[in-house]
Amino acid sequence: MNLRALQYFVKLADLQHFSKAAKACFVSQPTLSTQIKKLEEELGVQLVERSPKNVMLTPVGEEIADRARLVLRDVEQIRSVARRSGNPAKGTLRLGLFPTLAPYFLPHVVPGIRKAYPELTLQLAEEKTETILSMLRKGSLDAGVLALPIDGEGLSIEILFAEPFVMAVPNNHPLAEKSEIVMSDLTHTELLLLEDGHCLRDHALEVCAMAGARERVDFHATSMETLRQMVAAEVGVTLMPLMAVKPPIARTANVTIRPFADPVPSRTLALVWRTSSALSGFLAEMAGSLKAVPSELLKP
Repeated sequence: MNLRALQYFVKLADLQHFSKAAKACFVSQPTLSTQIKKLEEELGVQLVERSPKNVMLTPVGEEIADRARLVLRDVEQIRSVARRSGNPAKGTLRLGLFPTLAPYFLPHVVPGIRKAYPELTLQLAEEKTETILSMLRKGSLDAGVLALPIDGEGLSIEILFAEPFVMAVPNNHPLAEKSEIVMSDLTHTELLLLEDGHCLRDHALEVCAMAGARERVDFHATSMETLRQMVAAEVGVTLMPLMAVKPPIARTANVTIRPFADPVPSRTLALVWRTSSALSGFLAEMAGSLKAVPSELLKP
């Protein structure tokens, strides 16, 4: 039994598709299929039910996949120990960020990280919060920048900063005439929100609950940019994190941005990693670079 075969099998278990698993492992489909078959022969059990249209794991295949994930996570811990014994700042850091943060936050911190750690390779993954947490626990990410609260069991959390929310409204909307938005202004207002799975949706729903607003149920956006364009098209209004409307993000025609009056709703961002990680010391240090965003970036 070799680690590569276990990696291929776990990827197949995750994706339930031979071609997709082979592509994700950067090998040909015959190579991946051969390794899975050899693994079955060595173990003396059938791991996968194969049919022309779909792939399913057998019951024993499901159990072995779970155990293989633990083995691979332990192997990654061994690699992490080796990186730590040398210089983690000269290795690769696998960092996860969620889609409503990554494009607006990274341009402000990556230059500083490159300056502080010129030999560090940043390997970035842009995924939803639950996916990042799953990848962290499986060992396929070293750390993630996430919005609190999260299920922090087994994780170290270093708070970075709070990012205020603002309102985005069409230029001709009554709220565009106000210099600041108070919560009572949103009573009975319908907000455009992201689809399920985005943490920004959860934060927006909290604001709706506080303000007596409600979500627009006939439209759910798949991205922040879709929300922005729907506001520009006068479909409705929405809540946006402040960094999403700050330079270098270009202004959008027919969209007016208005800040909230105190108390300003916000989201708290944090660097999160496994408490057991061999990179814990380095990640705590790295949090300093991630906190170093320009002060004006967080001022409406």
